[in-house]
Amino acid sequence: MSLVLVIGKVWPEPASSAAGSRMMEIIRVFLSHKYDVVFASAANDSAFMADLESIGVKKKSIQLNDVSFDSFVKELNPAIVLFDRFTSEEQFGWRVAEQCPHALRILDTEDLHCLRAARHKAFKEKRDFNEVDLVSDIAKREIASIYRCDLSLIISSVEMKILTDYFKVDASLLYYLPFLLEKIIEENEKRWPDFSERSGFISIGNFLHEPNWDAVLYLKQEIWPLIRKKLPKAELFIYGAYPSHKVFDLHNPKEGFLIKGRAEDAKEVMSKARVCIAPLRFGAGIKGKLADAMVCGTPNVTTDIGAEAMKESLAWSGEIKNSAAEIAEAAVELYVQEDTWKEAQQRGITLINTLFAKENFEEDFISAISNLQKNLDEHRLKNFTGAMLMQHTALSSRYMALWIEAKNKRD
Repeated sequence: MSLVLVIGKVWPEPASSAAGSRMMEIIRVFLSHKYDVVFASAANDSAFMADLESIGVKKKSIQLNDVSFDSFVKELNPAIVLFDRFTSEEQFGWRVAEQCPHALRILDTEDLHCLRAARHKAFKEKRDFNEVDLVSDIAKREIASIYRCDLSLIISSVEMKILTDYFKVDASLLYYLPFLLEKIIEENEKRWPDFSERSGFISIGNFLHEPNWDAVLYLKQEIWPLIRKKLPKAELFIYGAYPSHKVFDLHNPKEGFLIKGRAEDAKEVMSKARVCIAPLRFGAGIKGKLADAMVCGTPNVTTDIGAEAMKESLAWSGEIKNSAAEIAEAAVELYVQEDTWKEAQQRGITLINTLFAKENFEEDFISAISNLQKNLDEHRLKNFTGAMLMQHTALSSRYMALWIEAKNKRD
């Protein structure tokens, strides 16, 4: 058996975020192909973290800027190390390269952080996003991390294009891997509540994620009042992990604007709603909430940002609109027109089964990893930029880590 070490920024919380679900999808691919998996993180345990050990994954707590990681990873001697986001690679990548030079180093970007940050900056400045916004300190760190790794997993076709066309990253360093979902079959459809059995609108998303918080404010201030004018008795259920006081302050039963907080079962509440609204105004990657909506047979209204890289040339599972008035109008139509609603539901099935069915990606992914392991030396010789960055990173990070470690001992 081959051993995979996953170094997580946090312990995965699949019920809290798309990032947590994404990580669990990748772990399950490795497990299904008989890899042993160890998940290590310097983060504290959380009440909502996945029970990794119940699915056969060993759990290991590690420390930042501590030489104990070196002995741990050297003794473990993994064949593959998967870094969860570039910040994990920054902390531990050089140590892995030194202690386990023959281990295949893979970066799971989750989404391009530099793209999300650039779009957020443009949004706050009330202007259109421009590609030159991508050039930032975050981009320099993230792209450097991609070069230092042997392969980076990219969740969005749009982000693949940005990396190859704008940043000129060689395609051999990148691998497109979207959500890995079960196909929707007739048995799934039969379990879905039908149009008449559903009620209310739903919005869902982790409140620690800035695009989700902005979407809720957008709903509260501009979109929901327009919907309530046409549907005075309608209710909007707002779900999401880690709601703060400022989130609950928006709760207003008289307006039908209901803050529910964390959902014990996101798919259950999604299945009860008639329409999902995701008015995202900035962000990156692909959206777990919209994939969940389609998996639950719940049509949605979102923006170009929300639907980005999730439809390709196929019809959307609802409507894509970008102004408050258009979003509200589309949401009302979906809510009251049963035929329109059913057509949107069927389009969601097509999207999931065509673009995100794990059987379309799983074997190719494992094969790509296997081939890369067999030709790792040759692959690395072609990535001089990565080798150069690793040398300089190892030197600078080593001395910074040693300084922090010594400082911690003094304190």
